[in-house]
Amino acid sequence: MTDNIAAQPPASAIPSPAGGYAGDPAVRAQWDNRYAERQQLWSGRPNGALVAEVAGLTPGRVLDVGCGEGADALWLAGGGWDVTALEVSGVALERAAAHARDAGLAVRWVHAELTEAALPPASFDLVSAQYPALLRTPDAAAERALLAAVAPGGVLLLVHHAGMDTRQAHDSGFDPADYVWPSMVADRLDDGWEVEVDEQRPRVAPDGGAGAHHTDDLVLRVRRLR
Repeated sequence: MTDNIAAQPPASAIPSPAGGYAGDPAVRAQWDNRYAERQQLWSGRPNGALVAEVAGLTPGRVLDVGCGEGADALWLAGGGWDVTALEVSGVALERAAAHARDAGLAVRWVHAELTEAALPPASFDLVSAQYPALLRTPDAAAERALLAAVAPGGVLLLVHHAGMDTRQAHDSGFDPADYVWPSMVADRLDDGWEVEVDEQRPRVAPDGGAGAHHTDDLVLRVRRLR
């Protein structure tokens, strides 16, 4: 899901909506705090389901939702994709931007929540959301934002940890009912979409990093027909 540290502003080199963070300050602080607890939260390698599902796609414009420290974004950029990477944590974005500079790769960084990012509609050939912590709302804002970003002919790839959606709330404050799961996005599809993959499969996980203990993925890959 997600991870944090003490709130810090993102580096000035990172473009963001209206020159600053767009979203709930409490959400940003939560994730900043989690990232700040470790020098590196994730493995630094791209997610296995992303690598597998993108293998047959022609590179184009991609939106990486919840990019974290940038491993997926950098892998996509290295593969010829024009990458826009979205993240609520300024701490994570600073790390991601530094990794991109070190690798000599160009990525467009956006410091915002998905629902507040004012992204151009229907403009991405691929929208990738790997284990996103998207908060559920009565108006299904996050689900609608994911689908709205996909260009005609483009693909939405949503991957999450299997079994998380059915867990009970626990003392840490995590309640699965607060978050968006692949089934909720699938329920919003109409005849303008084709479901290409909707399955549970063994997770191909990078070594190390938070979340490495999860063994199975839910993978939803849908294509916008028009």
